Amino acid sequence: MIVVTGASGQVGGRVAALLKAPHVLLVREPSKAPETQKPVKFAEYANKSGMTAALREAEADTLFLVSGREDANRRKTHETAVDAAVQAGIQRIVYLSFAGAAPDCTFTFGRDHWYTEQYIRATGLQFTFLRDNMYLEMIPRLADEQGVIKGPGGDGRLAAVSYDDIAAAAVNVLENPRDGETFTLTGPEAFSLHEAAGILGLTYVPETVDEAYASRAHYGAPAFEVAGWVTSYEAIANGELEEVTDHVERLTGHKPRSLRELRGA
Repeated sequence: MIVVTGASGQVGGRVAALLKAPHVLLVREPSKAPETQKPVKFAEYANKSGMTAALREAEADTLFLVSGREDANRRKTHETAVDAAVQAGIQRIVYLSFAGAAPDCTFTFGRDHWYTEQYIRATGLQFTFLRDNMYLEMIPRLADEQGVIKGPGGDGRLAAVSYDDIAAAAVNVLENPRDGETFTLTGPEAFSLHEAAGILGLTYVPETVDEAYASRAHYGAPAFEVAGWVTSYEAIANGELEEVTDHVERLTGHKPRSLRELRGA
């Protein structure tokens, strides 16, 4: 039995819709539950006892773990979810990580993903890590109301990947275990934000790092969140998201969706 977390979200919901193997959905609260005939459990990652109980009730051996909400304590939240999985008798975790996850990567949230990967490794459970690039569908949403993308991305490139391709890859490794392997999921090509803006009919205005922090100050967001926003652009500028792999095609049998295809959809 497979437990699919994040089942009300973009990736988890798609995974749940595609999976043919027996599975149970897990969401944070009843109000978030998708309309489905499939079994649904409710638990918060940070609630170890609740998470453990939900996994035990599901009688699952595999957990598809979508990363938790962006939070200053996300590392601890992930630890708690993994501890619950161990306590509940889960034997395999497929974790949705991030491209280039490393202890010193530029993107601050990427460091959280690396930490979670190491924590999962230390449990002794079987695992597969799916490190996706930025979401392709998020690129148009980077623009403000005037259709302008602003950020310190410079002329760097990223190989963004679609929700559909990530989900299809995840389903493959859930139904055909690839224990101990790490896959970097990307789109078919890397593009700059200048090029993305051109494809989407938008405008890209490069900012310095200081300008980026200043232009986002009016949101009143916590410092960790603003740092995540800004460093995602810095990671692009530094070339940390430009790698293009064939992992989506290897796992799914089809080429990943491009930004031009997204635009034409």
